[in-house]
Amino acid sequence: MNLGDYADDQGARWLLLMHQLPAKPAYLRVKVWRRLQALGAVAVKNAVHALPASAEAQEDFAWLRREIAGEGGEAMVCEARFVDGLSDRELQELFRQAREADYRAVGDEARALAAGNAAANSPEAGTEARRQLARLRTRLDQIAAIDFFGACGREIADGLIGGLENELRGVQDEAPPASPDHGRLEQRVWVTRRGVQVDRIASAWLIRRFIDPRASFRFVPPRGYAPQPGDLRFDMFEAEFTHRGERCTFEVLLSELPVQCAAADDPALRVIAEIVHDIDLKDGKFGHPDTDGIRTMIAALCAACDDDAERLRRGAELLDDLYAYFRKQLR
Repeated sequence: MNLGDYADDQGARWLLLMHQLPAKPAYLRVKVWRRLQALGAVAVKNAVHALPASAEAQEDFAWLRREIAGEGGEAMVCEARFVDGLSDRELQELFRQAREADYRAVGDEARALAAGNAAANSPEAGTEARRQLARLRTRLDQIAAIDFFGACGREIADGLIGGLENELRGVQDEAPPASPDHGRLEQRVWVTRRGVQVDRIASAWLIRRFIDPRASFRFVPPRGYAPQPGDLRFDMFEAEFTHRGERCTFEVLLSELPVQCAAADDPALRVIAEIVHDIDLKDGKFGHPDTDGIRTMIAALCAACDDDAERLRRGAELLDDLYAYFRKQLR
């Protein structure tokens, strides 16, 4: 089942678990809540939770219904299609928001762990950091398994964890040797997730402006995509070019690709990279005064247009103007 293309002309299909829990035992409410969180279900209203309809989700809800009934509660599972009051898109957004919060929590823990590891210098501290890091990696994999609609944040969290893994292994956060499979970078198909936002919009602009004016882009679902021969993936999980440590994809592309005209040393591009970093990672690392305004413009662009190719086109116009502006200011 391709959850990235879940909605169709007839509306998406959902499974709903509706339940009523007894007052005792008191632990049952917490137990059910934790099980629903682990399944990735979201609350539609009080005591009504939803999952995208699938055989696996039906089995998961069926087991939970039996557990509730076994403790003296009441529960039922039904298949539903929303026709009024709540749209499929709004419900999908609830799933994305839940997973984005999960990814953000993992990223925050990774940053805190990195800060603590930098301050520690004992073997015992390193061992504990590795244990905590393994736990975070497992948690990230669990979140990804219930990320049905491609929430933002997985690449950020994965990059932070990967950077700390390299640090604990004593590996510097440097570009790996170019893979022979990359070959020529011109006239390639660059692949990324659907629903492009600031980092992917800016990265596509950088590719087309400084790498290959004829580059083509393909937008794929967040789940179930198998790379094709010759594809170059960016800003998606396990991509050739994506977050590394605390660098966003735009920063990675700028530092690792053989861009023409010494673009990697272009002060205007460095400013754009720092602004994209702060918008994407939300860590306020660089704090440019223009960041908030550009964040608003990108958000407005994405709100006004759902088509990814059109977002890239409009975003390129905006970034062309910003690039010219910063070049003039920094000259």
